[in-house]
Amino acid sequence: MSDTQLKSGDDAPSFKLDSAEGEISLSDFKKIILYFYSKDNTSGCTKQAVSFNESYESFKKMKYEIIGISKDTVSSHKKFAEKYGLKFHLLSDPDCKTAEAYGVRKEKMMYGKKVMGTVRSAFIIEEGKIVSALYNIKAESSAESVLEALKINE
Repeated sequence: MSDTQLKSGDDAPSFKLDSAEGEISLSDFKKIILYFYSKDNTSGCTKQAVSFNESYESFKKMKYEIIGISKDTVSSHKKFAEKYGLKFHLLSDPDCKTAEAYGVRKEKMMYGKKVMGTVRSAFIIEEGKIVSALYNIKAESSAESVLEALKINE
C-alpha cells in the first residue's frame, strides 16, 4: 500500500506494461493522460472509459495520448476495448506495481471487509513530469475533470 500522492512538478514514475498492441512505456509519449481504474466491464469503470472515449478527439487535438491502467489481463483489456470501441491503449498492471508507484492503491472497505483497491485517478503528464494529479475522481465525469485541469494549467 502506498501513501504517496504525486503532485505537479513531480517526476512521473516510469512504467513498461503490456497492452493488446504490445509493450508500452511512459517514455513512448510526450503528452499523456494516464488514468487508473479497478476492473474491465464493471459499471463505474465502463463509465470512466466511455467518458475518455467520448472526449478522445479533444485530447488528440491537444496532442495527448490516453492510457488506461488496471490489473486486468491483456486479453480482458482487448475484449473490453472492442466491446466499447475504445480508441486508446489499456495496459495490464497485474502486480499493481505501477498503481502503487502512482499512489492509487489504497485500503478500502467492501462489504464490511478491508481490501486493497485502486482509487479512481488520472494524471496529466508532459515530458515525464506530472502536470496535474487528480485522485478520487468520479467515473462518469473523469474526462471532464481532466479537461478542466488542462484549462487551469494553460
